[in-house]
Amino acid sequence: NFLRAAAGTAAVAAFPCVVPSSVLGADAPGNRITLGFIGCGKQSQHLMRSFLGSPGTQVVAACDVDKLKLERSSKGIVEKHYADRKDASYKGCAAYSDFRDLLARNDIDAVVISTPDHWHAVTVIESCRAGKDVYCEKPLCQTIQEARAMVNAVRRYGRIFQTGSMQRSSREFRFA
Repeated sequence: NFLRAAAGTAAVAAFPCVVPSSVLGADAPGNRITLGFIGCGKQSQHLMRSFLGSPGTQVVAACDVDKLKLERSSKGIVEKHYADRKDASYKGCAAYSDFRDLLARNDIDAVVISTPDHWHAVTVIESCRAGKDVYCEKPLCQTIQEARAMVNAVRRYGRIFQTGSMQRSSREFRFA
């Protein structure tokens, strides 16, 4: 919308003739946030299903030290979802046992971190350093020192960060 508003009317009118419609649609690659999941336990699977249901995101990688969780749960959930949608642009869900290998990918915009709590600070800081935006589950960290280090990394690397707050946003908790 910004480009359309900023460009002249003639340029906007001619643009669709030059660029294929698959590039301009709501689900165009440039309009999707590509995600990597770090930690593939039960909470990760819940989050993954939510993100898979959002047309603005595409899950491209998952990481867990437990290979069984990684292959059966997360990678399987993702690949089944895109196979069921018959998404021709999808190239598969890469599986990693080391989160640093996932972070090294240039095609991942953001990560969802749902590791055990004692890994949150390390993975958030390294994700920011790698240029990824972050969604991290609660509890966010274990010490004030970890919290400060995470805030400093988000600010230093100019990243977007959000922590989970299900008990503040879920309908049943709001009702209660």
